Amino acid sequence: MKKLLLMLGILAGLMLNGRAQVTVEVVLDQDQFLPGEALPVAVKITNLSGQPLHLGAERDWLTFTVDSVDGFVVMKNSDVPVAGEFDLASSQMATKRVDLAPSFMLTRSGRYHIVATLRIKEWGAQVASTPKSFDVINGSVLWSQNFGLPGSAGHEPEVRRYSLIKANYKMSQLRLYVQVSDPVDARVYSVKPIGPLVSFSAPEAQVDPQSQLHVLYQSGGSLFSYSVVDTQGEIVSRDIYDYANHRPRLGVDDQGNVVVVGGVRRLNAGEMPLVKMPDEVQIPAHP
Repeated sequence: MKKLLLMLGILAGLMLNGRAQVTVEVVLDQDQFLPGEALPVAVKITNLSGQPLHLGAERDWLTFTVDSVDGFVVMKNSDVPVAGEFDLASSQMATKRVDLAPSFMLTRSGRYHIVATLRIKEWGAQVASTPKSFDVINGSVLWSQNFGLPGSAGHEPEVRRYSLIKANYKMSQLRLYVQVSDPVDARVYSVKPIGPLVSFSAPEAQVDPQSQLHVLYQSGGSLFSYSVVDTQGEIVSRDIYDYANHRPRLGVDDQGNVVVVGGVRRLNAGEMPLVKMPDEVQIPAHP
């Protein structure tokens, strides 16, 4: 009996030791998010166990929990999709990237913790990450307008709403966000950061005939940022304008297109002229 208990203890110790050589880490690019904003997470899995691991064959090989610090229960909408088999050799690290926003109801401001749990089927063991903290913050709506989705000729159009939201990121930097939702904000389709905002800026916004949103706002002392957003909330173009003689503003040209009037647009990287270096001249050696 003592020998059996000793063997079981040794096996348990070996399993725990092997498990300790596999680590899971949750990494966030930022630690503050608006309700409905994408929550991209990178999970780094490091294998120093001395043996290869086959991962991703089961639907629950990697799972996530999100808890509120103040005890508020976070509702789960769905499992986080993590499909995809792969082998992780010893001394290698793999990174799995997922967006947690569609799977968890994160509409209430507060502080939250993420824990990722790796299940190693061959060992019958699980390895959990240390909790990673982040905050959900509220912003203030500066402007909003309903619009109809294009391509609905012949029947009643589907109506959505653009909103420009200002939020105090990390209590030191104002950021401007664009939100696409239903007309009463019951369902949020997208929330994307547009860029930093100076405190005295009053953003201009206008919807064009294709239902795209044009946004112009002051992002620096004499700098103005201009963005075009499509109906899905994706930012399709960005430009920077300098204040020169006249302040940049939104206007409409003769064809009905929304344009920036005034200011001087800076060239984007792809528009910079190529500077050809002069050919090297070989200086002959003196005899």
